[in-house]
Amino acid sequence: MKKGSLLLVLALAACSGTSSNPEVAAWEAQAANVTITRDDWGIAHVKGKTDADAVFGMIYAQAEDDFNRVETNYLNSLGRLAEAEGEEAIWRDLRQKLFIDPEALKKLYGEAPTWLVSLMDAWAAGLNYYLHIHPEVKPRVITRFEPWMALSFSEGSIGGDIERVNLRGLQALHDSTAPREVAVFDAGVEPEPRGSNGIAIGGPLTANGKAMLLINPHTSFFFRSELQMTSDEGLNAYGAVTWGQFFIYQGFNEKAGWMHTSSSVDNVDEYIEAIVQTDSGVFYQHGDSLKPVTVRTVTVPYKTASGQAQREFTTWRTHHGPVVRRADGKYIAMRIMEEPLKALRQSYMRTRAHNLAQFRETMELHTNSSNNTLYADADGAYAYFHANFVPRRDTRFNYSGLVDGSNPATDWNGVHAFDESPNVISPPNGWVYNTNNYPYSAAGPNSPKASAYPRYVDAGTENPRGVHAIRVLDGKKNFTLDSLLAAAFDSYMPAFETSVPALVKAYDALPGSSPLKAKLADPITQLRGWDFRWSATSVPTAVAVFWGEEMFRRQRADEHPEAESMSGYEYMERGPAAQRLEGLAAAIDKLTADFGKWDTPWGDINRFQRISEAIVHPFDDAKPSIPVMFASARWGSLASFGARPYPNTKKWYGTSGNSFVAVVEFGDKVRARAVTAGGESGHLGTPHFNDQAERYATGNLREVYFYPDQLTGHTEKTYRPGK
Repeated sequence: MKKGSLLLVLALAACSGTSSNPEVAAWEAQAANVTITRDDWGIAHVKGKTDADAVFGMIYAQAEDDFNRVETNYLNSLGRLAEAEGEEAIWRDLRQKLFIDPEALKKLYGEAPTWLVSLMDAWAAGLNYYLHIHPEVKPRVITRFEPWMALSFSEGSIGGDIERVNLRGLQALHDSTAPREVAVFDAGVEPEPRGSNGIAIGGPLTANGKAMLLINPHTSFFFRSELQMTSDEGLNAYGAVTWGQFFIYQGFNEKAGWMHTSSSVDNVDEYIEAIVQTDSGVFYQHGDSLKPVTVRTVTVPYKTASGQAQREFTTWRTHHGPVVRRADGKYIAMRIMEEPLKALRQSYMRTRAHNLAQFRETMELHTNSSNNTLYADADGAYAYFHANFVPRRDTRFNYSGLVDGSNPATDWNGVHAFDESPNVISPPNGWVYNTNNYPYSAAGPNSPKASAYPRYVDAGTENPRGVHAIRVLDGKKNFTLDSLLAAAFDSYMPAFETSVPALVKAYDALPGSSPLKAKLADPITQLRGWDFRWSATSVPTAVAVFWGEEMFRRQRADEHPEAESMSGYEYMERGPAAQRLEGLAAAIDKLTADFGKWDTPWGDINRFQRISEAIVHPFDDAKPSIPVMFASARWGSLASFGARPYPNTKKWYGTSGNSFVAVVEFGDKVRARAVTAGGESGHLGTPHFNDQAERYATGNLREVYFYPDQLTGHTEKTYRPGK
């Protein structure tokens, strides 16, 4: 083509808005099928002609809101974090690469059904188009997304099964000279219990006869985006999307809703492998035969001051899984669910399920491995579904510890069918719930019985939030969205219900001559009249929490056999009286030292702060923050706020707990209210970076604009990707 003709073609292309680059032109053509409407909270409502168009638009919108978090999630899932963050991330990358092999994922992509291929293609196209339109955005590592990459992150939990591999053990296996200890700031606070709350209520217990759902994931703040995706092919899903994924992970459509809670199922096993090394290779004993170990070299690139370097590791794998550590000189392989294609199919298909039969059909894929699910729909069904991946095993063996990998009888034998798990569907008591506890209280008196299931089906127990959930559900009627929301934010903390009275009793037994009698008189007076409920203005909440933290520390340090056999909760109630009273004195001293007085209101201590775009958020007492009324899940607070002090801070700042919260009612139409911690945007200084903080901290959920007419008067802008 002559130069003049080429210039004419380029000019015409520019005038028509179509690129001369075929790939860019394809992106532009797909973008023309997509409309993004931002509401007055900055939340994207994405409409596409097809589901693939909706995926293209929703991932583009996610990239607009926080590309850094999108990319970082895939650096993690692909085992490429060290390429951005350096040598300290090598072991995390190696762990990921033991289970995630790009070549295997590419093969699975080629085997995927056509409809799923179109979604993966649209996902990659939407991200690449975003980078094309925004050359000022500089990815840390991934400058181009490939469709198969979506298979590396196919299930939206914050901590998947792979994270069960201990990084220190993996490091010791491969590098005997590396230091084992890492200096960690001691905040003096117990780690926040991980997990979530979910409640589903049937129509007989609601004021208008419609089923309701509480969606209350407890995750790291800012881990998910809130959005809606719809298509002319019938897709219409709203909720929380883990940054970078193309399906609604916790949410609802116009007929049904789903909420995942971390499960206590025992479905990850560690096998002791009898390794035999000979001149002809590496083998492992399995029954009467020696099987060859699969030996693979894994390369982990990492960033240095002078550029990229790399380390190579020789890894072993048996049919149980990769060898991840040594114990008493023996090699340990870990077996987890490894079905990324099925998992991605299930994750997307559930967003299109409109009734119980359709939702159950998605569960026949058996790949929702680390989560239980609470469910409700417009037909009035409500259910608790136990973890969807439970390997069938020989019940003669104990799978809670190390398993003899040389004995074929310990191998997995398929998975348990849906009906073989402790599920509860529309029980007569009218409600189901889960708080990361066992399933055996999920429906009160109508709960499954532990004796009916192998012990590996669930390894959990009851927890304080479970006790609390039953308290706010049992015997209650005429639920509305407001009263369900009130239940979700009920301020009671059952962990203190018996321990604080026991502490007061121990104080009353002190002789008048004890120096603690006078020192603790005023704090005990506060606790004596306390109703075990948090509030931002509550002094006894602060005293009790500081005392509880101190007692957990003392229980760990107490070497007396009776103390060692207790939990922290038991030690608060039944530990030595001297320890409990001295623990209160230490808590009072700590409050006084940090805040100038022991009688400091809880809200002056417990704070929400968002002052940075950084994923590892910094905190600063001198900068603005707001009080948060609710407390840690450890004490049974259903509304969870996992806070602690940080280097150079006295105030406690939350980083996890309530993140996306929603209450949903199903019927002829969906009604919902929701809040996202902080705000939708990840960009400091923008209107939606922190505009939901006050609502979040006070439990004041906003209306969800699910239908187009609800957006009238609440729309900031409507546009197409790239425009």
